[in-house]
Amino acid sequence: MDLRLLRYFMAVSEERHFGRAAARLHMTQPPLTRAIKRLEADLGTVLLHRSAAGVTLTAAGNALYDEARTLLAQADRARARVAAAAGVVSLTIGTLGDSVERAGAGTPLAAAFRQLHPGVNVRLHEADFADPTTGLRAGLVDVAVTRAPFDDTGFSSRVIRSDPVGVVLRADDPLAARELLRLADLDDRTWFRFPDGTDTVWRAYWNGTEPGAPLREGPVVRTVHECLRAVQWNGTIGLVPLGHVWAPHGQESPDGLTVVPLADMPPSRLIVAWRSGDPNPLVRSFVALAAPGNRRHRTAR
Repeated sequence: MDLRLLRYFMAVSEERHFGRAAARLHMTQPPLTRAIKRLEADLGTVLLHRSAAGVTLTAAGNALYDEARTLLAQADRARARVAAAAGVVSLTIGTLGDSVERAGAGTPLAAAFRQLHPGVNVRLHEADFADPTTGLRAGLVDVAVTRAPFDDTGFSSRVIRSDPVGVVLRADDPLAARELLRLADLDDRTWFRFPDGTDTVWRAYWNGTEPGAPLREGPVVRTVHECLRAVQWNGTIGLVPLGHVWAPHGQESPDGLTVVPLADMPPSRLIVAWRSGDPNPLVRSFVALAAPGNRRHRTAR
């Protein structure tokens, strides 16, 4: 099975949209569509249902999604081991959605890192919401740009920025006109939540609950776009960092959504994290560039 086609399939599955997946993969839509059709022909089954509203996975697509995640993770580990054995100098950066760009780790940071380390091969590993460590705990990446809180045992981190948190709503929601909300105002609503097996601290924070407390019920999501669609189509609600991908409060986004700040949610910390004691000088260099002048937030317990 062609791993490249599996990566394309994963992108479409997570974005739920061919256009967005093509943009994420830095390619145009027609060859992406042809690649998915080749994969479906190879497997002899339809993997994706396409409609004007976007893309949904068939039962076979859901089965392949789980298998593909495992296969691609194994392939990444194998590549890393071979590179290490061959003495190839590389750094793998884990990201959560567009966290790298939000950290200023797009063009400016890439240019600064290349200037300091022109011979280093940099790879990006984008994770979904099921893994807030973005592959760091699994050994898939050297350093992660992500959001706290999660179980950080064995990790060190620095805070890049702290963002206030709000609730994303449809613009026609009765609560959308409010200037400020509290979690208690949302007790009767359906919330989106993350898959079983996701870090419990992370799941609880974004579900507006305490670790160990029962989670609010609602549809399971893995990506930003799945969150958006759940709100847009079903009136589901959820928490987001203010200023992330949403319209400013009081303004409607092109998706017909808005965000109202929450008074009683602790801020969301955008962080750079790495394995405590990692001697890799490239990791230290990246951390210094991504979070200049910031004091270390936490070390291993």
